[in-house]
Amino acid sequence: MNSYNPTIARPQTSALSTNKVLRNTYTLLSMTLLFSGATAATSMALNLPHPGLLLTLGGYFGLLFMTMKLRNSAWGLLSVFALTGFMGYTLGPIVGTYLALPGGTQIVMNALGGTGAVFLGLSAYALTTRKEFSWMGGMLMTGILVAFLAGLGAIFFEMPGLSLAVSGMFVLLMAGLILYETSNIIHGGETNYIMATVSLYVAIYNLFTSLLHLLGAFSNQE
Repeated sequence: MNSYNPTIARPQTSALSTNKVLRNTYTLLSMTLLFSGATAATSMALNLPHPGLLLTLGGYFGLLFMTMKLRNSAWGLLSVFALTGFMGYTLGPIVGTYLALPGGTQIVMNALGGTGAVFLGLSAYALTTRKEFSWMGGMLMTGILVAFLAGLGAIFFEMPGLSLAVSGMFVLLMAGLILYETSNIIHGGETNYIMATVSLYVAIYNLFTSLLHLLGAFSNQE
């Protein structure tokens, strides 16, 4: 008589669940990036103004909170598209400003290429090595909070040097966030693909805008 051994089945079930979360995350991430790019292009085509810092932060945190509340329902999918669509809209005027500069197309393309290379490279590293990066969680949270507050200070007190330093910090922090979130999915720390998508999208968005700022400054175009 064959006996069922749960110690053998559990790792297989866990692996299947992890692969499903990973697959769903990258599928949804691809869709949201395309949707965000479409809203950014529409924003540029219509020459829509940037909503400003306060509305951007209010819209982002409001939609993020809504997505977190709805993450376990089908409404969460609509919420994540609303969030990424809104962020795409805010990105449009920023990209449009750079494209209007001499050599702006090259700056935008370099930022876009650099973002893609960093994301694909770090994701591949985390997936192939399967290293554990959970130890970065607290450090990343603290670093992002410090960089966020420093960024607000650079805006309100008009400090270009600090603004560049913040962009440099965000490049490093978002690279770390990509490693952390990918590792979190692989090792079962993140089981909700909607929230995993949001984390990776935010990392890509901030990485792109930070590279855009740095490349623009180093090209003496700003």
